[in-house]
Amino acid sequence: MPSLRARGAASLRALATAETVWRRRHGLVLGALVALATAVYSLLGLVKLATFRATVFDLVIFDQAVRGYAGFGAPVVPSVGMQYGAGMDFLQLADHFSPILALLAPLYWLHDGPQTLIVTQAVLFALAAVPIWHYAERRLGARPAHLVALAYTVSWPVAQAAGFDFHEAAFVPLLSAIMIERSDAGRPVPAVLAAAGLLLVKEDMGLLLAGFGTYLLLTRRLLAGAAVILFALGALMMIRGVLMPAAGAGATGFHWAYGAWGADLGQVALALLRDPLGALAQLVSPMVKVNTLAFLLWPMALTALLSPLTLVAVPLVLERFLADRPQWWGPEHHYNAFIVAVLVCAGVDGADRLAGRFRGRRLVTHWAVAVCVIGLTLVPRFELGKLLDPAFYEGDPHVVAAREAVARVPDGVVVEAANNAGPALTARTTVLLWGPQAHGAPWIVADVARWTYPFGDYGMQQQRVDEALRSGYRKVFERDGYVVLNRP
Repeated sequence: MPSLRARGAASLRALATAETVWRRRHGLVLGALVALATAVYSLLGLVKLATFRATVFDLVIFDQAVRGYAGFGAPVVPSVGMQYGAGMDFLQLADHFSPILALLAPLYWLHDGPQTLIVTQAVLFALAAVPIWHYAERRLGARPAHLVALAYTVSWPVAQAAGFDFHEAAFVPLLSAIMIERSDAGRPVPAVLAAAGLLLVKEDMGLLLAGFGTYLLLTRRLLAGAAVILFALGALMMIRGVLMPAAGAGATGFHWAYGAWGADLGQVALALLRDPLGALAQLVSPMVKVNTLAFLLWPMALTALLSPLTLVAVPLVLERFLADRPQWWGPEHHYNAFIVAVLVCAGVDGADRLAGRFRGRRLVTHWAVAVCVIGLTLVPRFELGKLLDPAFYEGDPHVVAAREAVARVPDGVVVEAANNAGPALTARTTVLLWGPQAHGAPWIVADVARWTYPFGDYGMQQQRVDEALRSGYRKVFERDGYVVLNRP
C-alpha cells in the first residue's frame, strides 16, 4: 500500500492538475471573448473609415501625431495647429497631453495609416476585459465573471468610442481596470504602474487618480489614499501649468470650458466652494446629463451605487457636466469610455456587497445574468447595433464620388479636406481641416452637398468654394457635391 506521504503527494498533484485545467478552460473562454470583441470593434471602425464616416477631427489628428513619433520626430499635428492659428508645427502635447501615443509608433513601422489606430484601439478596449474578469472572479466566481466580461465588451461607452475614430480614451479602460484589480489583489506595484500610465494618457487623468485616492481613504487605506490624492493633484497642476504651456498651449489650454466659474483651476475650485447649490443645479441641467447618468448606472443594474469605487469616476463626470460644452454631456462620442471600466468594477463590488448583506451567493449569478442581458438589449441603440444593418456596410450613395475625389489628390501634398474626406488622405498627404478659414493649401477637397464640421451651414461651404475659385484655384473634379480644387 502507498504510504501516507505518497497519497498526500498524489492528492496535491491531482489538485494542481485540476487547477491547471480549470485555469486553462476559463482562459480559453476569456481569450475567445477578447478576440471576438477585437474583431467586432475593428470591423465597426474600419467600415466607417472605408465608407467615409471617419473624420479629420479626430482620426487624422492622432494619425499625424503617431506618424511624428514613428519618424523619430515630434508629434506635430498641422490639422489642429492651422485650425487654432498656431501653425503647421503645432504639437499634439499642447492640444491634449498624451505622450502615451509614442507607444504606438512601432506599429506604424508595420503599417503607416489610420487603420492601424483603429485596430489598436479595438485591441486595447477588448483587453480591458481581462483585468475586469479577474476582479469579478475573485469577488463573484468564475462563471459570473465571464458574464461580467461580456457585459463590458458590449457596453455602450465602449461601442460609442470604437465607432468614433480613434482617441486616447482607448488606453483608459485597460489601465484603470489594472489599477483597480491589482490594488484589490494586494499587488501595489502593478497598480502604481498602471496609475502612472494613466497620467500619460490625457491631462485630466489626475482627476481619475484623485478619485481613486478618495476610494482608498474610504476603504481605510489612509496613507496610500492620501499619497495618491496628493500625487494626482500635483501631477495635474504640473501637466496643465508647466508641461502643456511648454509645448505651446495657452495658460488654461485650448479646451478650457469653465469661463462661468473661473479662469483657471484655482478660481474654479473657489467658485464651486462659494456656490455648491449652483454647481449641483448645473449637474442635472439640462436633462441630457441626467439621461447620461442613468445610462451609465443602469447597465450594472444600479449596483455601482452600493460601491465606494464609483467615487473614482465622479471627478471626471463633474469635469464634463460643469463645462459649457454640450458635446461633453451626452452618451455620444468617446467621453464615457474614460469611466466605463471603473463603473463595471464598481458594479461588481456593489453586487458582492449586496450578496454578503443578504447571505445569498446565488444572487451574484442572477445579477451577472441580468447585467449581461441589459448590455445586450442596449446594443441596438448604440454604435454596435449598426453592425446588424446590412446597409451599414454599403455606405451612402456619395461614397463612390468621395473615393474618386480623394483619388484626384496627388501624394505628398498639403490638402484642405472636408471632415469626412481627410482620413482617406492622411496616410499619403498632409491633411488640414477644410473650414471657413482658408489656409492656402494647394489642394482642396470640398463637400457642398452635406453639412460638414466646422461650418455653420451648406451656404458657407459653397461660399468657400466660390471664394477659392475667385482667388485662383481651378476645379479639377466635381460629382455628388464633392469638389476638388487645385491652385497651380
